Amino acid sequence: MNLKVNEIFYSLQGEGGRVGEASIFIRLSGCNLNCEFCDTNFVEGEMMSLDEILNAIKYYNSHWIIWTGGEPTLQLSEKVVSFFKQKGYNQAIESNGTHPIPQGIDYKVCSPKDNYPAICALNPEVDEIRLVIAKGDIIPDISSFPKAKKYYLSPIFDEIIPVQENILYCVEQVKLHPEWALSIQLHKFIGIQ
Repeated sequence: MNLKVNEIFYSLQGEGGRVGEASIFIRLSGCNLNCEFCDTNFVEGEMMSLDEILNAIKYYNSHWIIWTGGEPTLQLSEKVVSFFKQKGYNQAIESNGTHPIPQGIDYKVCSPKDNYPAICALNPEVDEIRLVIAKGDIIPDISSFPKAKKYYLSPIFDEIIPVQENILYCVEQVKLHPEWALSIQLHKFIGIQ
């Protein structure tokens, strides 16, 4: 079994409920969306077997894998999750929710872009919802999303609206809608991958 891998790196989780935790990031190539604010190169990649991936990550101290992309559910399967689980790894995923998240994932992050009812049908329960927003975006009712332990508003880091304006807008929205919490991409502020 092979996966098209864009990159593998070891860093700290920069946002959400696991912020600051050492993690192995495996970025899979490919995405089914084309978000204008996306800051990730997920087109390129090399085919790697599961053993090659295991060999690439076995020297890192953490036993947490974060499957990310693009959209990792386009490639990730229960068979892959099971392989790494048997090797002693806990696994998180960062998904847009447009495909079912494989069974066996230990921490599920869903960052939906639209079509929330369909996402709820595919993934009715996750650990966190992370809604990426910019100044002026309307915050949908929280009941539109899958059931989650935590709901985050995350400001977009882009060139169109200054980052500080997006952050301040998110702060105001959290104050107006306290069922949400703020999640800032800390890794961008401290200059790590």
